[in-house]
Amino acid sequence: MSHRDAIARHLRASARLTFGNTASRIYLGLVLAVAVFVAVDTLFVSHDDASFAGVWLFFLAAPTVFTFLLGSSMAGADAGGPAWFVYLALVVSVLVQACALGWFSRLVRGPHRGRSAHPQGV
Repeated sequence: MSHRDAIARHLRASARLTFGNTASRIYLGLVLAVAVFVAVDTLFVSHDDASFAGVWLFFLAAPTVFTFLLGSSMAGADAGGPAWFVYLALVVSVLVQACALGWFSRLVRGPHRGRSAHPQGV
């Protein structure tokens, strides 16, 4: 097996953990719904004062997003860094947590649950 094949196999396994199970899909769907809500609230709703809709995204991405933001402030960035870094930190945090949810659900389920010893039903 070549090094490239091993990397491809590892990436497929990570993608299965991140996107290929019910817990991760529910989490990612919830994050997507909240992101759409935040976008609609930001773009189309006028407020007399500041809207705290974006805080919900940070709640869903916690605690990993705060680790990224803390790291950026320790590196010298002011108030979490530039906007692109905050958005990137949110996306990476959500993907890391979806992968962690997939790993945990696989750990709880066990490695062979759902697979039949007799795939044809014999």
